[in-house]
Amino acid sequence: MKKSIVAGLTLAVVLSLGTAGYTAEEKKVEKSNLVAVTATVEAIDQATRMVTLKTPDGKLVSFIADEAVKNLPQVKVGDKVKVNYYESLVMRVLKPEEAAVNVAGAGVAAAKPGEKPAGVGAREVTVTVTIEAIDMKAGTVTFKGPAGNVRTIPAEDPKNLEKIKVGDRVAVTYKEALAISVEAAK
Repeated sequence: MKKSIVAGLTLAVVLSLGTAGYTAEEKKVEKSNLVAVTATVEAIDQATRMVTLKTPDGKLVSFIADEAVKNLPQVKVGDKVKVNYYESLVMRVLKPEEAAVNVAGAGVAAAKPGEKPAGVGAREVTVTVTIEAIDMKAGTVTFKGPAGNVRTIPAEDPKNLEKIKVGDRVAVTYKEALAISVEAAK
């Protein structure tokens, strides 16, 4: 079920990407995005684990730090929290002789005890879907996921539907990574 949801979401995003990174020879669309933000710790309540950050544009964002954040006592008002988020999406029409790919992997790492909180996490999911129908007039594509589930989704840019045909097997790979670190106030 999770693979089919991911396949549907990723295929929907790819079909909305326009022609970014598209090459006719490979029938491949690639899109990636990197966001980097540094916020300042405005307030922190160690007892309730409530943290308030001030973003570069002056907005305040509050949240409760999960118990997984082991080094919260090292965070002080004025510290800088750096967040980097990367995501990429690749859709590639498989050649007839290529095997279907359906894999998922993830990893995480955290700061050592006593250090300022920091952590990284990444995951990658690849699923192969088969194009069952394309409705150019409605701007939709119907595909079958690896578990046999069938979904119909709209393409934000219907011109992308011209890049595929019924019967194509499409490998959709979604990658994301998040890195967070806290640096002492200067």
